[in-house]
Amino acid sequence: MKILYGVVGEGMGHAMRSRVVLEHLVGQGHEIEIMASGRAAEFLTKRFEGVNKIHGFHMIYEENRVRRGKTLFSNVTQGAAGLPKNIAAYFELIQAFRPEVVISDFESWTYLFAKTHGLPILSIDNMQIINRCTHGPDIIRGDEADFTVARLFIKGKLPFCDHYLVTSFFRPPIRKPRTTLYPPILRPEILRANRREGEHLLVYQTAEGNDALADTLRKTGLECRIYGMRRGIQEEEVEGNLRYRPFSEDGFIDDLASARAVIAGGGFTLMGEAVFLHKPMLAVPIRHQFEQVLNARYLEREGFGRAADSLADPATILDFVKVVPECAEKLAAYSQNGNQDLFDGIDGLLDRAAAGVLS
Repeated sequence: MKILYGVVGEGMGHAMRSRVVLEHLVGQGHEIEIMASGRAAEFLTKRFEGVNKIHGFHMIYEENRVRRGKTLFSNVTQGAAGLPKNIAAYFELIQAFRPEVVISDFESWTYLFAKTHGLPILSIDNMQIINRCTHGPDIIRGDEADFTVARLFIKGKLPFCDHYLVTSFFRPPIRKPRTTLYPPILRPEILRANRREGEHLLVYQTAEGNDALADTLRKTGLECRIYGMRRGIQEEEVEGNLRYRPFSEDGFIDDLASARAVIAGGGFTLMGEAVFLHKPMLAVPIRHQFEQVLNARYLEREGFGRAADSLADPATILDFVKVVPECAEKLAAYSQNGNQDLFDGIDGLLDRAAAGVLS
C-alpha cells in the first residue's frame, strides 16, 4: 500500500520507535512517504527516502520541568510561521503521492490529511494510554490537574482514528474501543544487546555540574557510568568510582545491557528498554510532564523500579540501591517477543484497510 506516516518531533523517542515500524513496513514492500518535525525529521532523513520536514508542537524544559508559558508562546509564534510551509508541503504531497492509508505517531498534520481525504488512519504511540485506559487514584494522586490537562490534550490530538495501537510495559484496563495494547517498540540494537549481570549503575542525567548528585553516587560504593552530566567531554573522565562518559550509542547500549541498575528520567523509550533487559530503574520524571510521571509510577507499581520527584535527598538513591535485588526478581518474570506482536497487529490492520473493511 501507499502509506503516509507522520512522526511528532518532540523528543527523540517517537523517531526512534517509528524507525523500527518504518523499517518493517518498507521490508513488507509498502511505499512510504514520511512527514516529521524537529529532530525527528533529521533522524529519519538519514535512514529513509521521502522524508518531509514540517512544523510541529514542541515543549520547553528548564530545571527539570515544563515551562508552560514559554512553551505556549514558542508554539504560537513558530506555528504561525510554519503553517504556510506545512500547507504547501501537503499540496505537493497530494499531487505526487496519493496515499491509501495514514499512520500517525502522535503527529497532527498527517491525521488531518487522513480526515480531510477520507483515508483510514492508525495511531501508533505510547501517549494514548493516558486517555484510552483507566488509571487508579494511586497513579494520578497529587497530579490530578496535570493528568486532566494531559488527557484532554491527548484526547483532542488524534480523535476518532480507525484503531489505536498503544505501546506499554504496563497494562491498565482499556476503557475505549478500537484500542489494543502492545509491548514497547525495541530498536534492533536493543534486541541484539548482550544482556548480562553487572555491578555498575548506569546514570543518565542532563544537569551539568550537579555536585550533590555526584557526592551521593560516590556513597553508593558502586561503579557509576555517567552520561549527560559532562556533555562536552570527548574521552572518559574517571574520579574514584565515578566514570563520566562521552556519549556513544553503542557504548551506552552496552552499559545498559550490563548494568546492575539504571538511574534516569521518566522517558518511555529508555524505561521500556531497561524493563526488556531486566534492569531495575530509578525514574525521575520531568515535573508537569504527566506522561513521564505515569511511566515512573507504573514502573514502581509493577515492582520494576522506583519513582522519585528528585534526586536532591541522598536517601533516594541509597534506598533504591538496597531494593535493586527485589526489583530484579520482579523483572525476571517479564518477557516479550521482540516487536513481533506489534508487527502482526499492524499487518492485520493494513490488510483490513486494503480490503476496505477497517472502519
